[in-house]
Amino acid sequence: MTISIGDRIPDATLRIVTEAGPEPISSGELLASGRVVVFAVPGAFTPTCSQVHLPSYVDTARDLSAAGVDRIVCIAVNDPFVLAAWGAAHGVGPEITMVSDGNGEFTEAIGMSIDASRAGMGLRSKRYAMVIEDGVVTTFLPEEDGFSALVSTGQCVLDAMAE
Repeated sequence: MTISIGDRIPDATLRIVTEAGPEPISSGELLASGRVVVFAVPGAFTPTCSQVHLPSYVDTARDLSAAGVDRIVCIAVNDPFVLAAWGAAHGVGPEITMVSDGNGEFTEAIGMSIDASRAGMGLRSKRYAMVIEDGVVTTFLPEEDGFSALVSTGQCVLDAMAE
């Protein structure tokens, strides 16, 4: 079942790269307090993710913060080293936390997994964005085909928050 507005975020183990190396962090700990924007991508370093989706959040990070967002989180079913390298390659600063859902636990728990085996990518996340307030989904912007970047960009989240 796919997560919906009004649902509480499930708890799953994610990973982030710190100065000490990759560290586990629970989605509950990362997403449960404040106003958090989460956006998920099918794969780091892939064309739409690198040319459109991630840059849209780099470009709107200050505006999202000014709109009351406490944290912006990028999640992908890639390993934590790939997420860290991808963030560095795109000049992601401390405004965006790059998070690995390497085993797809969180993605599966919210019903957003997609089988991209035909493209040699295995299980991945559909592309989406959501706003979470104190652990509860208040805005959910999934891409209809799971891959396009039409409704889940940083500007789309800003527009949805303004409504």
